[in-house]
Amino acid sequence: MSSTEKPISPLSSLIFASRWLQLPLYLGLILAQCVYVFLFGKELWHLLHKANSMGEQEIMLLVLGLIDVVMISNLLVMVIVGGYETFVSRLRLENHPDQPEWLSHVNASVLKVKLALSIIGISSIHLLKTFIGAGNLDGMPLCRTEAYYAAAADALAKYGPKAEIACTTMTSNGVMWQTIIHAAFILSAIGIAYTDKLMAHTPSKALAH
Repeated sequence: MSSTEKPISPLSSLIFASRWLQLPLYLGLILAQCVYVFLFGKELWHLLHKANSMGEQEIMLLVLGLIDVVMISNLLVMVIVGGYETFVSRLRLENHPDQPEWLSHVNASVLKVKLALSIIGISSIHLLKTFIGAGNLDGMPLCRTEAYYAAAADALAKYGPKAEIACTTMTSNGVMWQTIIHAAFILSAIGIAYTDKLMAHTPSKALAH
């Protein structure tokens, strides 16, 4: 320490050290990642085991579900690695061959934009699954409604205990609102990126004057 540097006060050291309180949060996200690995394996086994008896649409929905799990897992990795690097401590991965390209210039603004884009990607998968299933909205009753129970009673009377009645949890209003929310995510991401761009150019303009 040079003679011109002031020693850090105990209060400042304590406040700065409080960042380590976030460590259990990131460790918890790692455990959540393990849960998603288990969920992926469970869905993949279901797909492989039932592939011969499923139609193309069912297989497509299951594959989209797998992609959804992967994208959420990628989001978790981004939050764990980028958040720890930004808010807790340096990972010191400069010479590591597997260091993510974006980690070398990560900061709160970059992480915020990347998280927004990841959320849009996850929302897109959910919206695509909804659109695929929306084609059957007119032909299936809504689950746990009077129409569903009436159709189940008719099928039971005609075909016996082995009768199966398909139902849906989606409604036309639900599909509409999901589309609106997805559009709101896109507009929010555009707004975040534009705001960060303006903030990045503000210091250079101030120095120019």
